[in-house]
Amino acid sequence: MLTKSIAIIGDHFMLPDVFEEKIKALCGDKVTTNSTKSNWPNEPMEHGYAVKGMDGLKEYFGTADQVVDFVGDADILVTQLAPMSRSMFEQLPSLKMIAVSRGGPVNIDMAAAKDHNVLVVNTPGRNASAVAEFTIGAILAETRKIREGHEDLRTGNWRGDLYRADLTGRELNEMTVGVIGYGNIGTKVVRILRAFGCKIVVHDPYIQLSTDDIEAGVELVSLNNLLCESDVITIHARVTDETRHMMNAEAFEKMKKGSLFVNTARGPLCNYDDLYDALTNGHLGSAMLETFSVEPPPADWDLLKLPNVTLTPHIAGASVRTVTYAAEQAAEEVRRYVAGEPPRNPC
Repeated sequence: MLTKSIAIIGDHFMLPDVFEEKIKALCGDKVTTNSTKSNWPNEPMEHGYAVKGMDGLKEYFGTADQVVDFVGDADILVTQLAPMSRSMFEQLPSLKMIAVSRGGPVNIDMAAAKDHNVLVVNTPGRNASAVAEFTIGAILAETRKIREGHEDLRTGNWRGDLYRADLTGRELNEMTVGVIGYGNIGTKVVRILRAFGCKIVVHDPYIQLSTDDIEAGVELVSLNNLLCESDVITIHARVTDETRHMMNAEAFEKMKKGSLFVNTARGPLCNYDDLYDALTNGHLGSAMLETFSVEPPPADWDLLKLPNVTLTPHIAGASVRTVTYAAEQAAEEVRRYVAGEPPRNPC
């Protein structure tokens, strides 16, 4: 069997050394590797619409010339963020497989990959546990007034009034939590929430609940019922034409007065202008936002100034285990390709 050559383009999150370690452990001397490290996230990603020749690509890092020069005659590319446009495929005739260590290959021109007979695989669910844990932390930070107490104490204001019954937080075991989306992340969020004893309702028109969740009392409901019944709503849907801005003025108006909205999924799921109105007119109690339609959001963005919002810079999926798990999945795909076995996660 001929040795396969692998080009590894990592970054400061998906470390090239981890990719190489996992691949070597599974493939041994059946492969040779050459690796490099890009400067993401120390520098921001690009978007294809802004760069000539990269139309259709989203969230990538690196220039076409840099990537083409590095990949060269390699049979396989393993990366998280390196772009692959149609013109790049045309310059890399030896390339036969790309392993993308993320949930969706948005940095790859998939039509061009098909036209050039290049197999593309990804690593679905790589950060599902990380995002699910982060979501629970976000809910607790808001429901138990952790953010409010922290922010005031840093300014020297001792919030003893947070012990007042009309101001203090609520325990999850007395609340209804609505989970929109029951995929890799949503199912894990539900599983963790069950331990808190809260009532859990789920909306996802394309799934059925697991037997385990049904036996635990989890209910599958319409979106309207979820909005009306929930004290906390956390969204974990994919962005599609159907879900884009599904959390809008109409949806927020249906939510309980004083309820909490959490978005650790994607910014385009929410109309943030409508959310701002709901947070400032007194209808919603608070929000926790981890993702945004434009990242980073403008420094003068109104939502950054509200006292009843917690914001984080799209880090829910960032954990050490995400790195190793994604590298393990990518390495297994490489092993299967080298061994002539079908891929687990073809795109």
